[in-house]
Amino acid sequence: MPQPKVKLVVTGDDFGYCERRNQGIVDCFKAGGISNVSLLVNAVSAEHAAELAKRNHIPIGLHANLSEGLPVSQDLKGSTLLNKDGFFHGKMGFREVLQSGQLKMSEVEAELRAQVNRFCELVGHMPYHMDGHQHVHILPEVREVFAQVLSDFGITYTRVPIEPGLKFCTFLPPHLRDFNAQVEKDALESIKVFHRHGIRWPDVYLGLSTMGKNMSVSNLKRALGFTLEASLDDRVTSPLIQSNDAVTDSYCPVTAELMVHPGYPSQPHQGGCGEGPDDFSQSADRLHELNTLRDPLVLNYYRQQGIHLCAFKDF
Repeated sequence: MPQPKVKLVVTGDDFGYCERRNQGIVDCFKAGGISNVSLLVNAVSAEHAAELAKRNHIPIGLHANLSEGLPVSQDLKGSTLLNKDGFFHGKMGFREVLQSGQLKMSEVEAELRAQVNRFCELVGHMPYHMDGHQHVHILPEVREVFAQVLSDFGITYTRVPIEPGLKFCTFLPPHLRDFNAQVEKDALESIKVFHRHGIRWPDVYLGLSTMGKNMSVSNLKRALGFTLEASLDDRVTSPLIQSNDAVTDSYCPVTAELMVHPGYPSQPHQGGCGEGPDDFSQSADRLHELNTLRDPLVLNYYRQQGIHLCAFKDF
């Protein structure tokens, strides 16, 4: 069997959000469309998701959540992490409170540790990787705490969302381009922090330009083209692949992660993290992603191009 050019982790985010999302993610995994999942332990169907992962032998990590729904920690009453109703502040609300200087990092740390412990209770082992719901893990100050928690628990891998070619994706709406640009800025500033704590991540990240309606066979090929270009560069040797070969200059495939959000759309009032499902999870885009990822054209493209789907635990 020829050596793969690319080792690609296709991660289904938001596992646990609701039973319909869970089942869609499992169906996508069984069809070969994803190879890894990221679990929201504060979601209402997290236990259901953990059981499905065990039953179907799905590699699983933690999708740390500081922005949506209820906290896991029982010690956060009156916390700066929560609004007056006891919920997290939301995707943009979290960023606003952080920017105002009102967020206590000790409370962020307590919640992250509680989520790792809850993951272990549900799944029975440590997360193979840990990333952040709505990219909260790379935000200023938070990234320092996040990296320390990963280091303390011995969790080696995370996500650094810097996508090659993203600035040329003019098909994205302006508000999304602005948000993605800020995500990339935060991610760049996280690199030195993660390096300092010995945390690792794949060579190439993809997913900001291929979400929802923007996921198509042609757009996935465009995005994946960046990993194939990297595989042709003799200077690229992945820091994630540990070779047992005594020859130090032996070929090393490029590693990449594709972030995706497949599933059967949530029904109103069913799912979420304590406040009910959001528009994102109820959108038909979730089914569109599921169908695109398991499209034979995509799966054949992987085979033709030497792209091998794997999980973080395989590095």
